[in-house]
Amino acid sequence: MPEGGKPAAAAEMRKHADGFVARVASSRLPLDYTVASLRVVDFLIDGLRKGRANADPARLDVVLFGLGAYVGEVLARRAGAVWVDLDEAQRAYFGQWVGVRMPDGRVWSPLGKVVNRYEVGAEESLQTFYLTLPGRAAAPRPATERESRACAAR
Repeated sequence: MPEGGKPAAAAEMRKHADGFVARVASSRLPLDYTVASLRVVDFLIDGLRKGRANADPARLDVVLFGLGAYVGEVLARRAGAVWVDLDEAQRAYFGQWVGVRMPDGRVWSPLGKVVNRYEVGAEESLQTFYLTLPGRAAAPRPATERESRACAAR
């Protein structure tokens, strides 16, 4: 849950992700909304797991929420997902108020995936989650050299 304790809305999630990235920018973490940066998120959560005995639960919730917002925003920017407010049944299933809808219509909970990564460990890798996620938009393929020359000639 974000700082302040009220449930987040889908329309606010990009702002939450960007705010989290801004807060950790001084640590020089490469959180650049790429798929590769999800490996950094996995490492960050591993560190949180190691320090869990001394963790302040309220602070931990804020950090996990920020990481979940970031993961969801990677899905939005790289896989064509859209943030959505979850309906009552989805909230009960995921235990979250917001999620993402993939281009194929499937709904996922990046916030829940981050919590799972924290609670379960490495087998819940967020980078692997992205790479095996069904329903992603096809990545645009780079133009071939021949196609680039043809466009330039027009």
